[in-house]
Amino acid sequence: MGRLKGAVLGGLMVWGLTGWAAGGPEGQLQGWAREAGIPVSAFSAARGEALYRQERTSAQGAAIGCFSCHTKDPGQPGRTRAGKTIEPMASAVTPTRFTDPAKTEKWFSRNCQDVLGRACTPEEKGDFVTWLTRVKP
Repeated sequence: MGRLKGAVLGGLMVWGLTGWAAGGPEGQLQGWAREAGIPVSAFSAARGEALYRQERTSAQGAAIGCFSCHTKDPGQPGRTRAGKTIEPMASAVTPTRFTDPAKTEKWFSRNCQDVLGRACTPEEKGDFVTWLTRVKP
Protein backbone atom coordinates (compact mmCIF):
# COMPACT_ATOMS: atom_id res chain seq x y z
CA MET A 1 0.00 0.00 0.00
CA GLY A 2 2.91 2.35 0.77
CA ARG A 3 4.38 1.99 -2.72
CA LEU A 4 1.01 2.51 -4.37
CA LYS A 5 0.38 5.62 -2.29
CA GLY A 6 3.84 6.94 -3.22
CA ALA A 7 3.29 6.24 -6.91
CA VAL A 8 -0.08 7.99 -6.89
CA LEU A 9 1.34 10.96 -4.99
CA GLY A 10 4.31 11.17 -7.37
CA GLY A 11 1.99 11.00 -10.37
CA LEU A 12 -0.18 13.77 -8.97
CA MET A 13 2.88 15.97 -8.40
CA VAL A 14 4.07 15.48 -11.97
CA TRP A 15 0.56 16.12 -13.29
CA GLY A 16 0.28 19.28 -11.18
CA LEU A 17 3.65 20.64 -12.30
CA THR A 18 2.92 19.82 -15.93
CA GLY A 19 -0.45 21.54 -15.70
CA TRP A 20 1.13 24.63 -14.15
CA ALA A 21 3.81 24.83 -16.85
CA ALA A 22 1.20 24.54 -19.58
CA GLY A 23 -0.70 27.44 -18.06
CA GLY A 24 2.38 29.52 -17.30
CA PRO A 25 4.08 31.87 -19.71
CA GLU A 26 5.81 29.01 -21.55
CA GLY A 27 2.56 27.18 -22.27
CA GLN A 28 0.85 30.36 -23.41
CA LEU A 29 3.79 31.25 -25.68
CA GLN A 30 3.54 27.79 -27.26
CA GLY A 31 -0.19 28.28 -27.83
CA TRP A 32 0.26 31.70 -29.47
CA ALA A 33 3.10 30.34 -31.61
CA ARG A 34 0.81 27.54 -32.84
CA GLU A 35 -1.95 30.09 -33.58
CA ALA A 36 0.49 32.30 -35.49
CA GLY A 37 2.11 29.34 -37.29
CA ILE A 38 5.60 30.26 -36.05
CA PRO A 39 8.13 28.76 -33.65
CA VAL A 40 8.27 30.22 -30.11
CA SER A 41 11.80 31.40 -30.93
CA ALA A 42 10.31 33.83 -33.49
CA PHE A 43 8.77 35.95 -30.74
CA SER A 44 10.70 39.16 -30.25
CA ALA A 45 11.32 40.86 -26.92
CA ALA A 46 12.22 44.04 -28.85
CA ARG A 47 8.83 44.06 -30.60
CA GLY A 48 7.14 43.33 -27.26
CA GLU A 49 8.86 46.30 -25.65
CA ALA A 50 7.96 48.52 -28.62
CA LEU A 51 4.30 47.49 -28.27
CA TYR A 52 4.38 48.27 -24.53
CA ARG A 53 5.95 51.69 -25.12
CA GLN A 54 3.88 52.60 -28.19
CA GLU A 55 1.92 55.80 -27.76
CA ARG A 56 -1.37 56.49 -29.50
CA THR A 57 -3.85 59.33 -29.32
CA SER A 58 -7.22 58.50 -27.77
CA ALA A 59 -10.53 59.67 -29.21
CA GLN A 60 -10.39 62.46 -26.62
CA GLY A 61 -6.96 63.55 -27.89
CA ALA A 62 -4.94 62.26 -24.91
CA ALA A 63 -1.78 60.16 -25.16
CA ILE A 64 -2.57 56.54 -24.38
CA GLY A 65 -0.51 53.38 -24.16
CA CYS A 66 0.23 50.54 -21.78
CA PHE A 67 2.05 53.12 -19.66
CA SER A 68 -1.25 54.94 -19.08
CA CYS A 69 -2.03 52.46 -16.32
CA HIS A 70 1.11 50.36 -15.98
CA THR A 71 3.77 53.14 -15.94
CA LYS A 72 6.75 53.34 -18.28
CA ASP A 73 8.69 51.01 -15.95
CA PRO A 74 7.08 47.53 -16.00
CA GLY A 75 8.90 46.73 -12.76
CA GLN A 76 6.81 49.31 -10.90
CA PRO A 77 3.16 49.14 -9.81
CA GLY A 78 0.60 51.01 -11.86
CA ARG A 79 -2.86 52.43 -11.23
CA THR A 80 -6.20 51.88 -12.92
CA ARG A 81 -8.29 54.84 -14.00
CA ALA A 82 -10.26 54.28 -10.78
CA GLY A 83 -7.05 54.56 -8.73
CA LYS A 84 -6.70 50.86 -7.86
CA THR A 85 -3.11 49.56 -7.65
CA ILE A 86 -1.96 47.22 -10.43
CA GLU A 87 0.90 44.84 -9.66
CA PRO A 88 4.03 45.35 -11.80
CA MET A 89 3.88 43.80 -15.27
CA ALA A 90 7.37 42.26 -15.14
CA SER A 91 7.04 38.63 -14.09
CA ALA A 92 10.39 38.84 -12.24
CA VAL A 93 8.67 41.28 -9.86
CA THR A 94 5.19 39.69 -9.94
CA PRO A 95 5.80 35.92 -10.29
CA THR A 96 2.10 35.16 -10.75
CA ARG A 97 1.96 37.37 -13.84
CA PHE A 98 1.05 35.34 -16.96
CA THR A 99 0.45 32.08 -15.05
CA ASP A 100 -3.33 31.94 -15.57
CA PRO A 101 -4.20 31.67 -19.28
CA ALA A 102 -7.82 32.79 -18.79
CA LYS A 103 -6.73 35.87 -16.87
CA THR A 104 -4.03 36.67 -19.44
CA GLU A 105 -6.53 36.46 -22.30
CA LYS A 106 -9.10 38.51 -20.38
CA TRP A 107 -6.66 41.39 -19.89
CA PHE A 108 -5.26 41.20 -23.42
CA SER A 109 -8.82 41.36 -24.73
CA ARG A 110 -9.71 44.43 -22.67
CA ASN A 111 -6.44 46.31 -22.87
CA CYS A 112 -5.68 45.76 -26.55
CA GLN A 113 -9.14 47.03 -27.40
CA ASP A 114 -8.74 50.07 -25.10
CA VAL A 115 -5.22 50.98 -26.22
CA LEU A 116 -5.01 49.76 -29.81
CA GLY A 117 -8.68 49.85 -30.73
CA ARG A 118 -8.50 46.19 -31.82
CA ALA A 119 -7.60 42.73 -30.58
CA CYS A 120 -3.92 41.88 -30.25
CA THR A 121 -2.62 39.21 -32.59
CA PRO A 122 -1.12 35.98 -31.22
CA GLU A 123 2.29 37.26 -32.37
CA GLU A 124 1.84 40.55 -30.47
CA LYS A 125 0.83 38.65 -27.34
CA GLY A 126 3.87 36.39 -27.68
CA ASP A 127 6.22 39.32 -28.24
CA PHE A 128 4.74 41.21 -25.27
CA VAL A 129 5.00 38.28 -22.84
CA THR A 130 8.46 37.34 -24.15
CA TRP A 131 9.71 40.80 -23.24
CA LEU A 132 7.94 41.02 -19.87
CA THR A 133 9.31 37.64 -18.76
CA ARG A 134 12.83 38.92 -19.48
CA VAL A 135 12.58 42.32 -17.75
CA LYS A 136 14.73 42.34 -14.63
CA PRO A 137 13.98 44.50 -11.59
